[in-house]
Formats: sequence, C-alpha cells, structure tokens
Amino acid sequence: MRRLHTLPVVLVLVLAVAALSSISLFSEAARSTFDDPAANPWAALLLTYTLMSAMGSSILVAVLASRQTDIEHSSSGWILAATAGYLPGMVCRAKLVVLGLVITLAATAQSALVVAAGYLAGIRVPLDLGPWIGYTALLILVDIALCALHIWLATVVENQLISVGVGMLGAFVAVFTLFLPPVVATFIPWGYYAVISFATQSGDQASYTQPQYVWVGGFLVLVGVAFAVVTRRLDRLEGQP
Repeated sequence: MRRLHTLPVVLVLVLAVAALSSISLFSEAARSTFDDPAANPWAALLLTYTLMSAMGSSILVAVLASRQTDIEHSSSGWILAATAGYLPGMVCRAKLVVLGLVITLAATAQSALVVAAGYLAGIRVPLDLGPWIGYTALLILVDIALCALHIWLATVVENQLISVGVGMLGAFVAVFTLFLPPVVATFIPWGYYAVISFATQSGDQASYTQPQYVWVGGFLVLVGVAFAVVTRRLDRLEGQP
C-alpha cells in the first residue's frame, strides 16, 4: 500500500471533499446565519457535506479498490498468493479489511475537518454532535460496502478503467439520488449516500432528519452476504480469477 501511494491519494480526496463542503461557509448569506439557532447553520453545513461526500466517497472507494487489486493482475499476484496458500477470495477479503481501516480513518478525518472549518468560519450556534457522529458512522459503513463491490469488480475484470469508470458514474448517481424520493434511492447502491443523510432542506431552511435505518441495515447485510458468496466462489478457482 505504501508503494501504491495510498496515503497521498486518500489525503488529496479527503481534503478536496472537506474544502468543497466548506466553500459555502464563506458566502454572505451563510455568514448571516452563524448566530441564529433557528437557521440551523450546522444542519446546512452537514447537508452540503453530505452532497460533496456522496461524490467524493464514490470516487475514493473505486480508486482504492482498483489500485489495490490491479497490482495482483499486473504482477501475477493471484498465482503467487495461491502458491503460498492464500486463495483469491482470501486475498480479496484481506484487502477489504485493510481498506476498511483506511476508509474509517479517512471519513473520520474528513468529518472533523468540516466541523473545524465551521468553527473557523465563525459558527457560534452550539454543535449537535449526534447527527454528525451518526452520519460519519453510516458513511463509513456504506463506503466499506461499496468498496467490497469494487474489489470484486476489479478482481473479475482486469481492465481497471471499468472499475474506476463505474465509480465515477456512481459519483454522479449518488448526487442525483439526493434529489430523488427516498424510496427510489434505496434501489440504487450509490443511492445509500442519500439514504444515510441526517440533514434535509425544505425551501431555504435546512434541518436535521433521521435516515432510514432499516433500509441501510438491509443493504449492508445484502452486500456482506453477496461479498462472502462471490469471494468463496473465487476461492474455488485455480490460479488467476
């Protein structure tokens, strides 16, 4: 992972999402709400953050999964690992565990940067940590779930442009689903970036809301079972997937 420059890639994407989420803080309209609890400036910032992280997270997981899997295709890694007793499915599961740790650190740092930007910009309304912690936790889980799908795709399709391209397309789909009815978003994998939202907007007013936990839980279980099944199948293959 060090030789693949994982840390710089993650750092660039995290800083980009945090910066784009914070741009709205410096508008005159936003600054006028910083001392008004009724205007919910933190909820408005969380809503902007949800929009930007939906796009950035889709790209992040696609790039991480692709880079960590492409190395096996380009260096006969699958065969070398198999001769050492590590079957392809085992390797994929190991990659998900390690990338899950990276994603957890990245999403946590990203949320912390956005909150810090809010304080630096001058928001004086007390911060309600609950929605921010809840959103960050669900963002991590959805990121890991989509990372699992991208690891599988990058494993079975050698051309990594396809995996990264799907991630790029998913980024636009994720943003688009934020403007769709919630029930529609639940049938689209990238739509869960909208389903986990803790903030909503009615007219010009932002406010906190509750995500659809049942749908999120079902999606995570479905992806977990699917990933376990497809990686077990990869274990039964000889040599390169």
